[in-house]
Amino acid sequence: MSERTLFDKVWDLHTVSILPSGQTQLFIGLHLVHEVTSPQAFAMLRERDLKVLFPERTVATVDHIVPTQSQARPFSDHLAEEMMQALEHNCRAQGITFHDIGSGNQGIVHVIAPEQGLTQPGMTIACGDSHTSTHGAFGAIAFGIGTSQVRDVLASQTLALSKLKVRKIEVNGALRPGVFAKDVILHIIRTLGVKVGAGYAYEFAGTTFEQMGMEERMTICNMAIEGGARCGYINPDVVTFEYLKGKDFAPPAHSWEQAVGWWTAIRSDTDALYDDVVVFDAGAIAPTVTWGITPGQGIAVDEAVPVLEALADEERPLAEEAYRYMSFKPGEPILGTRIDVCFIGSCTNGRISDLREAAKLAAGRHVAPGIKAFVVPGSERVKQQAEAEGIDQVFIEAGFEWREPGCSMCLAMNPDKLQGNQMSASSSNRNFKGRQGSATGRTLLMSPAMVVAAAVTGSVCDVRELLTEGELHA
Repeated sequence: MSERTLFDKVWDLHTVSILPSGQTQLFIGLHLVHEVTSPQAFAMLRERDLKVLFPERTVATVDHIVPTQSQARPFSDHLAEEMMQALEHNCRAQGITFHDIGSGNQGIVHVIAPEQGLTQPGMTIACGDSHTSTHGAFGAIAFGIGTSQVRDVLASQTLALSKLKVRKIEVNGALRPGVFAKDVILHIIRTLGVKVGAGYAYEFAGTTFEQMGMEERMTICNMAIEGGARCGYINPDVVTFEYLKGKDFAPPAHSWEQAVGWWTAIRSDTDALYDDVVVFDAGAIAPTVTWGITPGQGIAVDEAVPVLEALADEERPLAEEAYRYMSFKPGEPILGTRIDVCFIGSCTNGRISDLREAAKLAAGRHVAPGIKAFVVPGSERVKQQAEAEGIDQVFIEAGFEWREPGCSMCLAMNPDKLQGNQMSASSSNRNFKGRQGSATGRTLLMSPAMVVAAAVTGSVCDVRELLTEGELHA
């Protein structure tokens, strides 16, 4: 056997050369761009009189700055309108496919590529967005990159990168009722920390991930970056193949079996060598909520905010900062924390399966008085599918606002923002200071089902308390 991981195989297949710096010049199979990190990159090309080398390998959409209520043009935010116009112009000038609002294909970049079948096993993928790790759910190696690297990919279709080590994160067993993929990744990050992944790719393995659907796997890989890893991936299997079959850009019927054979061959070898291995028991994972200002500051919903004495010395300064910012007292329970805003959406949890799960809990219930609650589909296709299934009506009847696709309050580069020191229950991926649009706004990360539980009770609630007896013992 070759003793190689999927990461090794994909890296080697895409290596163009070894540079004098020791870095690898890596070919990028798919480049995804959006309106925020691309204008400066295109300007750099113009300054050097360069063209996009392979425009057919770049796909663009608009997501970060789009309003989720009125999307009439011009946007009321002049800067957002300028970014939109820049993307439109650059795509026309360079012959790049652009999924505009109203095209039926617009949405968050990490939602539209998988749903169209652009993301496939064995690929290298880059995007000027840190959560590009999402695409690793398909057995791809996907990197978030900065603006200068966006320029490099546009100009050369390659990146200069140092090869990563690989840490295998194995989770085995069945998840308990009320526990979802979001809880799993929050639990992993809570346990390992937000820095330990630096210099690593994370391979997520084990029976728990094998039992997950593709959209759950995307949630896991989406937040690999929050644990410090440059990318995260899951080996492709029959779940991957069934998801891709029939997608717009999936291999056609006459070459399907050949594609599946190759995708299977790039899986990590059974005797693959890893730089580190960490094992978790799925049965020990509970619904998880962040209490602090990093995704690593999380606890089970029935636990208390940690006291300083329980933390490692190096964690205490950040914990003290989090206590002050979040207005939490060490040792107090997270249950019962009052909520002001509830947000379901983002590239982490804005897919159709997320909305279905949340809608099941919202059905027959109503948002508590004084709570602003809204749902933002991850793409126009997700919105269309949800409306075809009547999911939008379930949310509307429960008192949620039903919005247009976009990144929304995940990062608030649009009108969806917290006000003052509002407390948000959010299905997004980051709880940094000011992340959701207010310098003093506070964010609690949780699963979409937990967001619904918070919305209908008005406070942090253990979603298991809202499950029926049958659901608890299914």
